Amino acid sequence: MAMGRWSVGIFLGRVLVVLSFAGVLAAQNEVRNHAAFNLAQTSPFLSAETGIQYSVWQEPAPQEPQPQEPKKEEGDNPASVVVDKTRDATIQAAQTTKDAGTAALKKVREWESGWIAGGYIGKNRRLVPMTAQQRKDLYLRQTFTTASPYLKRLFAAGIDQARGVPREWGGGWGGYSKRFASREGQFFASNSITAYANAKLGYEPRYDQCKCSGFGPRLRHAMLRNFVTYNSTEREHRPQLALYLGSFGGGLISTAWKPHPRNAFAEGGRAVLGQAGYGVALNVFTEFAKDIDRKIWGRRR
Repeated sequence: MAMGRWSVGIFLGRVLVVLSFAGVLAAQNEVRNHAAFNLAQTSPFLSAETGIQYSVWQEPAPQEPQPQEPKKEEGDNPASVVVDKTRDATIQAAQTTKDAGTAALKKVREWESGWIAGGYIGKNRRLVPMTAQQRKDLYLRQTFTTASPYLKRLFAAGIDQARGVPREWGGGWGGYSKRFASREGQFFASNSITAYANAKLGYEPRYDQCKCSGFGPRLRHAMLRNFVTYNSTEREHRPQLALYLGSFGGGLISTAWKPHPRNAFAEGGRAVLGQAGYGVALNVFTEFAKDIDRKIWGRRR
C-alpha cells in the first residue's frame, strides 16, 4: 500500500515537471512571436527559412524634390481678380467717355464759331499767295461743301420772313422756302462772281486776324478789311472791288425770280449795302471769335 502511494507521487511529480517545462517553452515562444510582431510594424521582412516576419534596417531611398506650388498672392484671390478687372474696366470706360466728350466739346466749339466765321487766317500765321487749286477748294467750301453757307442763308431768309419781303410770297413755310431759295441763288451768283474776279486780280479772298493787340486796333482792322484786301504781294492794300462787284451782280441777277416789277440796279445797290453792314459784322466776329469762345466755354466749364 505504501509502495503504491509512492509510485503515484512519483508519477504526479513527473507530470508536473513536464507541464512546467511545456509552459516555459510556450511562454518563450509567445514572447518571441510578440517581439517579431512589434518589429514587423516598422519594416516587415519574411524569412525564407523560418517563415517568421521580422524587421531589418534599410537605408531610406533618396526622394525626388517635389515641385512647390507658387504662393498665392493677395491678388490671386478670385474675388480680388474680379474686383481688379472691374476697376480697370471702369477706369478705361471712364477715360474713353472723357475722350469722346472732349472731342465732341471741341467739335461743338468749332461749330459755334466756325459756321459763322468760316475760313480765315489766324494772327500767328503768315499770309501766302493762294494757288489756283487752293482758290477752287476755298470757293467750293464757301459755296457748297460745308454747312456754314447754308446756315447763313437760313438766318438771312428768317430775317426776310420777319420783314415780310417780298410780300407777294406770303408767310408760313411756303413763303420761307421761297425766301431761302432766293437767298441761295443770290449767294451762289454773288460768290461765283467774287471768286472769279479775285482770281483774275490776284486779290486775297480770306480774312486775316489782326497781328496787333488791344480792342481798338483790332476793331479798326476788322472794319477796314471789309473794304480793302491784299494784292498778290499779301502786303499791299487794294479796294475790295471783287467783293462788291459780286454783291452787286448777285442782287441784279436775283430780280430774275423775284416778283415783278423789280428794279435790277436797285436790287444790286441793296445787296452792296447789305454786304457793307453784314461784312463788317462778320469780320468783327471772326476777329474776336477766339475771345468769345473762351468767355462762353470758360464759364461752362
